[in-house]
Amino acid sequence: MAARAAEIQALFDEVLPEGPDLPVVHGMRYALTGGKRLRGFLVIEGAALFGVPAAQAVYAAGAIEALHAYSLVHDDLPCMDDDDLRRGQPTVHVKWDEASAVLVGDALQTFAFDLLSREAGHPDPAVRIALVAALARGAQDMVIGQAQDIAAETAGRALSLEEITELQANKTGALIRWSAEAGALLGGADPAPMRAYATALGLAFQIADDILDVEGDPELAGKRLKKDAEAGKATFVSLLGLDGAKARAGVLVDEAVAALAPYGAGADRLREAARFVVERNA
Repeated sequence: MAARAAEIQALFDEVLPEGPDLPVVHGMRYALTGGKRLRGFLVIEGAALFGVPAAQAVYAAGAIEALHAYSLVHDDLPCMDDDDLRRGQPTVHVKWDEASAVLVGDALQTFAFDLLSREAGHPDPAVRIALVAALARGAQDMVIGQAQDIAAETAGRALSLEEITELQANKTGALIRWSAEAGALLGGADPAPMRAYATALGLAFQIADDILDVEGDPELAGKRLKKDAEAGKATFVSLLGLDGAKARAGVLVDEAVAALAPYGAGADRLREAARFVVERNA
C-alpha cells in the first residue's frame, strides 16, 4: 500500500498544476498529502489483475484520490461536519479560510476528471469516457449520502440499520466501488466480481470507522473521535453494539474475500486489503 501511495504521489508531483502564490494552489497539494490512499491502491491492484500496468492505472488512481480529497475538504467545513483536524494536520479551512477550502475542493474535483481524460491513462477514448461517466455517478451517490446524513442530523432523527446501510453505501461505498471496478474497466473485463468485492469492502470500511470512533486513538487516527456519540448520531456500533459491529465487519470481509475467487492467487493483495480494513488503527 505504501508503494502504491508513493506512485500516486509521484504522479501528483509531476502533473499537479503550478499557479500563482494563492491558497487554492497550495491547498490542493496540502489536501492531497498523506492518508492511506486505499482507493488508489484498489485501482492499481485491480488493474493488475487484468494486465494493466501501474504506470497506466495510476492516472485513474490519482483521479479517485483527488476526488476523495475534495470530499474531505468540503466535509470538514463548518457548514458540514465542522472538523478542525484531518490526517493529523489542520483542515484546509482552518489552515487558510472557508472560501479557500471551497475553492480547493472545487479544483480537486475538476482535477480528478482532468486526470481521467488523459491518454496516458488509456489509449481508447471510449474507455476514458466510461471511467469519467462512472466516477461522475459515484460522486453523485457520495453527495446524496452526505445529504442523507445532514438531513437526518437536522431532523434530530436516529436512522434505522437499513437506513444507515443505504446512507453509507452512498457516502462511503460509492467511491470504493468505483475504485475496485476501475481496473476491470481499464482491462476491458467484466467488473461484476470486483463490484461484489467492493460492496462488501465499503460497508466493512465504514463499520470499522464507527468502531474506531469509539475505541480508537485520536493521535493514530489523525482526527477527533467520539463525535458521533456526542452528537447522538446512529452508527453501526450504536445499533449493533461493539461486538455486533465487529462481527458484522468480519462477515463482510469474508464476503469480499470470497468474491475474489475467480482471480486466484493474483488477488491476494486485495484479500489482504480487505482484512486490513477491519484491523487498521487509523
